[in-house]
Amino acid sequence: MKILVVEDEKELLKSIHDSLIQEQFLIETAENYQSASEKIAVYSYDCILLDIMLPGGNGLQLLQQLKDMGKSENVIIISAKDSLDDKLTGLELGADDYLTKPFHNAELNARIKAVLRRKNQDGKNSIELANTELDLTERIFFVDGEKITLNRKEFDILHFFLLNKKRLVTKTALAEHVWGDHIDQADNFDFIYYQIKNLRKKLQQSNADIEIEAVYGIGYKLIEK
Repeated sequence: MKILVVEDEKELLKSIHDSLIQEQFLIETAENYQSASEKIAVYSYDCILLDIMLPGGNGLQLLQQLKDMGKSENVIIISAKDSLDDKLTGLELGADDYLTKPFHNAELNARIKAVLRRKNQDGKNSIELANTELDLTERIFFVDGEKITLNRKEFDILHFFLLNKKRLVTKTALAEHVWGDHIDQADNFDFIYYQIKNLRKKLQQSNADIEIEAVYGIGYKLIEK
């Protein structure tokens, strides 16, 4: 899961970043309006943590930008302004939740997971397809009830495929999901190829009734056998 944290308070940003890394999320950050606007325009995120008061602009403007672009990222407003008007405006613009500073990271983590469950897994903590199950809380993959060991990247890739089952997933979209802000540093997509190769092998060896089908020159698609 890839999360964008838009926050100008450096200490708070680091605290949120470190806490979410421990939860196995892929984190990108933006400390001002311009940086956040550019990232929202180029990349897609599973969740955005959005401060309202930012250098160079307002978080509500970023919400409007997302709405105008037709993007459906899960947005949680995190702000020191405990204003009912701001809260209502944010929710009307598409925000999914509102958390007032100061807050405990444990509460923020719980809010993020709740939003992701509501939007992506119909409130469930796992995704099931054919004879497989991906437990998102414990980060465990099962085939016919048997635990199959996946590394962190393999788990994240499979999760992304399950959220986009039967859809064509381009190499670029997959790379951005796995590589995040550092995608521009990659010379090619070999790192994706090797992760996919290992994941496909594990699916085959475990007799999973799902497989990752290559679409030549474009990307991949997760299908049921």
